[in-house]
Amino acid sequence: MSAAHGVRRVAVVGTGVIGASWTAYFLAQGLDVNATDPSPGAEERLRQAVAQHWPTLERFGLAAGASVDRLRFHDSLEDAVSVADFVQENGPERMDFKIELFRRMDAAAPPDAILASSSSGLAISGVQSGCAHPGRVVLGHPFNPPHLIPLVEVIGGELTSADAIERTLAFYAAIGKRPIHVKREVKGHIANRLQAALWREAFHLVEQGVASVADIDTAIAHGPGLRWAVMGPFMNLHLSGGAGGIAHVLAHLGGPIEDWWRDLGAPSMTPALKAQVSEGVAQELGARRTAELEAARDTLLLNLIRAKAGTGTLD
Repeated sequence: MSAAHGVRRVAVVGTGVIGASWTAYFLAQGLDVNATDPSPGAEERLRQAVAQHWPTLERFGLAAGASVDRLRFHDSLEDAVSVADFVQENGPERMDFKIELFRRMDAAAPPDAILASSSSGLAISGVQSGCAHPGRVVLGHPFNPPHLIPLVEVIGGELTSADAIERTLAFYAAIGKRPIHVKREVKGHIANRLQAALWREAFHLVEQGVASVADIDTAIAHGPGLRWAVMGPFMNLHLSGGAGGIAHVLAHLGGPIEDWWRDLGAPSMTPALKAQVSEGVAQELGARRTAELEAARDTLLLNLIRAKAGTGTLD
């Protein structure tokens, strides 16, 4: 692994589902990892999760020096971050908790270490508000599961330095991620907002009796979802316009698209709707186990990521 990004040791703070996935990925990239989590039994669960992810990462291809033996678990948060070049935090989604956690990390970490949060929706401006050195605090939001999905959204707060943003983007890129710089803080960042728009209409269609949960999943998984896995919404629109490209599409479908927007629903998460969707998922799942689906998903994701990288054309 190249050391051009200046990171050799990462501290992973919080080792639940996201933190454990990050830990496995960092180890696979040949990095030393200091992990910490105050939950009882956290170390055992983390090592089990890393062992579970490792065969998939081996199929991806391990970096030189990659080893699960480079993982060290610390009971003390301060000990974990004290010698880290980069910190990836994955704690509970509560602003009061994050402010205090980052205050402690900022006080203990080396002065040039980046402090990144995996937060799904909190504004980094709030998270950094208790830090003595807020310029190095960034959001580095992965897409689940981080050990497979390349996307990382990088966002600075009001007090984050441009240098910290550049160093964070460079680090993630150097370890094989596809970081994007979100230029303004918004709730949910980018990818989760796009997902939320789709979920909103999916729940609306179920609520209105337009289609079953299973049929809506089929409509995406065997329709536009296949194209979205290859290219994003704008490039897909461009290709659908033939020689005229996206300008042709917008000239002819701009009006109808606006009509569809105006007709989209705005459902509420009522107990009845939650129960309806839960029952629909149970029926769709049938006798299949969640672990079975996850394994099949991960295999297909791995093959897709490899295939995209091999085209030399697709981003």
